Amino acid sequence: MVILGIGGILSDAAAALIKDGDLIAAVEQRKIARYTRVGDVPEEAIDACLNAGRVERSRVDYVAVVRPIGAGPETAVHVELRGMFPNAQVVLLDHHTAHAASAYFASPFDEATVLSLDRQGDLRCGARWTGRGPHLDLDRELYFPDSLGDLYSRVTALLGYQQNADEHKVQWLSMSGDDRFVELFETILGVPNGGWPRLDRSFLDNQRLGRGAFSSKFYSRIGMTDEGEISAPLRPHLAAGVQRAVERAVADMAGSGKNLALAGGLAFNALLVASLERSGAWENVFVQPASGNAGTSIGAALYTWHSIARQTARASIKNLCLGPAFTPEEVKQVLENCKLSFRYLLTTGELVETAVSELNEHKIIAWMQGAMEFGPRALGNRSILASPLNPYSTENLNAFIKHREAFRKFAASVPAELCAEYFEAGPNARFLATVGVVKPAHRTTFESAILGENLVRIHAVHKEDNPLYWTLLHAAGKATGLPVLYNTSFNLFGDPLVCTPRDAVRSFYSSGIDSMFVGNFHLEK
Repeated sequence: MVILGIGGILSDAAAALIKDGDLIAAVEQRKIARYTRVGDVPEEAIDACLNAGRVERSRVDYVAVVRPIGAGPETAVHVELRGMFPNAQVVLLDHHTAHAASAYFASPFDEATVLSLDRQGDLRCGARWTGRGPHLDLDRELYFPDSLGDLYSRVTALLGYQQNADEHKVQWLSMSGDDRFVELFETILGVPNGGWPRLDRSFLDNQRLGRGAFSSKFYSRIGMTDEGEISAPLRPHLAAGVQRAVERAVADMAGSGKNLALAGGLAFNALLVASLERSGAWENVFVQPASGNAGTSIGAALYTWHSIARQTARASIKNLCLGPAFTPEEVKQVLENCKLSFRYLLTTGELVETAVSELNEHKIIAWMQGAMEFGPRALGNRSILASPLNPYSTENLNAFIKHREAFRKFAASVPAELCAEYFEAGPNARFLATVGVVKPAHRTTFESAILGENLVRIHAVHKEDNPLYWTLLHAAGKATGLPVLYNTSFNLFGDPLVCTPRDAVRSFYSSGIDSMFVGNFHLEK
């Protein structure tokens, strides 16, 4: 049985493929095509999934499409898909159903409460479900405009960032703020005494353009003149206010119990995930790591597997390295066409040894191996790496390579079985979806990666997920005594994660990265 899921047609379009019960491919359109057009079927992403599964279009049994599709007639998309997949049944499902399916069916749970939260989708901005076996039952819905995501996006604009793009900056900025505005944002959300949000819109004025459209009442409450520019000292405290109010609101919405599964754009917030992990209200918390609109493509395929095709066995999800991979011949052709000098490392041992040697010389390396990751986080296949023992690693990564704010720290990758020696981290560290605490004995070592309150982004690398990256971390530990590397995504500012060898070459030579490993090919500047 072959099921193709398509999601995010209006934002972050992607495709995913289930073949005979296994999720074998998932690809975002913007990464593979380096562009995306709102409302278009993501043909390049679809073709990449079919190629990975070695499946002809005529062999696809179901095409599951997530709404909303577009402002034009949905029948046009349906006709296009019928033409592309002549033997497939087309399945339409709503946005939050796809989010919920992506969380519950990808989780390790047979029963769970499922919470889906985003800015807006099919008029809804949240929903809570109960998952049992192969079934999802809707419990409660939250409708726009009572949206946690919308309020968070408004604060993003208030602080001078781009809405629907830079919310992650507000998250990390919040770590240096205090609680002075938490009560204010709880009042705006309408949840000072628990319950589900009901926004007090007297704090908003949609007649105003820009800066989140907050009203004069809001400016008065934060002690500013109407529509004044937010000063630099005040910005972290406003970020902390909305972050902590949202954390408390989500905790109330979720309730308590044994298993909780999360999806939706708000589930990208690693501090929110960590707060739920530490709350004690739930025995187990799972977040779908590609939880945004692109991840609904996985949810659509999983929902169809269970609810339409009536399959009871879970479709297995081994890891998120589900994109295109490239053969040595394909890499070599690109390097030679670009007239680049390179060295081919004959064995995996030589590859790992050379990379560790570069890192020990305090070089920053690009590491492109195997299949591209799905979702926004690099998990060791499209990564920029540095040694924590390099005293200038984070400064060089932020200032000269990523060109981003100093308060945005880098993840620490560590073999999963050694994680507890250095960090306290929940199971969602497997996919970089939470934050952990640095243990006291190692806080000086990881000082440059600490966010505040001794928190650090943790990537606990399991051997079965990424054996080569796991081997590299162990080799670094053998050489230095520290089996940890700083990891950030291999892309330049504003670009998607690199996909092809040509993307890698372009990013490498446009940045301050010292050397690059593409498969067994080694390039130096």
